[in-house]
Amino acid sequence: MAKLRFLYDCDPGADDALAMLLALGRPDALEMIGVTCVAGNVGLEPVLNNARRILELAERQDIPVYSGAARPIMASQGRVSIMHGSDGLAGSPLPAPKMPLASGHAAVEISRIARAEGQLHICATGPLTNLAVALLLDPELPDHVSAVTLMGGAAFCPGNTTPLAEFNFAVDPHAAAILFDSGIPVTMLGLDVTRQAVITKDMIHQAEAIGTPVAREASRLLINYGAKDPCLHDPAAIAWMLSPDMFETVTGHVSICTDSSPAAGQVVAAVSERHLAGRTPNCTIVTGVDAAAFQRLFLEALGA
Repeated sequence: MAKLRFLYDCDPGADDALAMLLALGRPDALEMIGVTCVAGNVGLEPVLNNARRILELAERQDIPVYSGAARPIMASQGRVSIMHGSDGLAGSPLPAPKMPLASGHAAVEISRIARAEGQLHICATGPLTNLAVALLLDPELPDHVSAVTLMGGAAFCPGNTTPLAEFNFAVDPHAAAILFDSGIPVTMLGLDVTRQAVITKDMIHQAEAIGTPVAREASRLLINYGAKDPCLHDPAAIAWMLSPDMFETVTGHVSICTDSSPAAGQVVAAVSERHLAGRTPNCTIVTGVDAAAFQRLFLEALGA
């Protein structure tokens, strides 16, 4: 099977870092061709540092990192998460990065890379601002993006940032709405499924036992981040690209609430014929996962 080449749009964040390590641990199946960063879990500067810290840990300084949006489309400042510590990596001892940032803004580079690839697969695990800005700048971009696999949203369950919205969509609901209205095929791994991908003590012990620098950092992240949020949210998006057969899905039409009420960022998922009311489905909504198989996949990647 050919490798899946993909661009990773993210806001590292401990679980983004774990997702990166999962993807980089499977070079037989995935090829990360670039990282575009957006402010989210923490501000843009620590996000950019963290992406490069993880790439240097994995000895993948060949992967370019691009700076992107520092704020949401319609707000002067975005939310940040308390789950990742002040540095975004839960107090990681990893050194400051040495590799330089690549030139060019993430939104512009998304368009350039999509055209160079012909059909680009994008994995997004942060607020969707970079993708939305790219779509606004380049109306023909959907013709060059084969799919977006994202972690975000809460289709059939409560949110984690507000009662109705998941963090990434709550940070920039307008960006999420732009993506879902774009016509690009989207696979959404939201809280419906990621809350099933739970970090366990046995998983941590097995990661520690591998003993490599990458596995030691992963186990530390699992311990420190998992103490606050014991779910592998962002790694779920990578796991989907590696092994979609371990997941359960439903097809539907997703729209995003963008008003200024407490519902901002809420996913409205229509899946029944009555609720679709003639609308064409625009999203594969992931609803379930074989948690044991997910853990095996993750640990095998750390031991590769």
